[in-house]
Amino acid sequence: MKRPEKEAVIAELTDKFRNADAIYLTEYRGLTVPQISDLREKLGRDTSYAVAKNTLARIAAKEAGIEGLDELLAGPTAITFVNGDAIAGAKILRDFAKKNKALIVKGGFYDGTVYDAEGTKQLADLKSRPELLSEMAGAIKGTMSKAAYLFTALPTKAVRTIDALREKQEKAA
Repeated sequence: MKRPEKEAVIAELTDKFRNADAIYLTEYRGLTVPQISDLREKLGRDTSYAVAKNTLARIAAKEAGIEGLDELLAGPTAITFVNGDAIAGAKILRDFAKKNKALIVKGGFYDGTVYDAEGTKQLADLKSRPELLSEMAGAIKGTMSKAAYLFTALPTKAVRTIDALREKQEKAA
């Protein structure tokens, strides 16, 4: 690859490193082209899965201000640039790696932190944003239901007490 071509690749990678919400590095050795296509399809439109030379990727990462990926950029490496839900991207890679043993998740970069393979697995185990929002909505709904019950319980109890007193007075009279 000639120098101008390398500079163009570095510029493109630097732009992807800067704009990505999360970056995951995988070893793809042993995957077939249809399997890689399937992975790209599962990752979706907001995510790109690219193979790049490690030296060019190291330079691009440093230019983008990301330090600490040098150890992970060894051997055949494919880079997953996630734009959007970073946790969903980690889950997709984890699930795909379970079915296809040839894919190895090496680590990643998310929210200013470099993660090793274990850290990336822990990210994938986190609940996604929609799941957390639905749990929060359920908790709020449950709390509101309890409050509504408490607000109606006191007047209801008062009415029952008054009815019981009225019946008692009617029997006494």
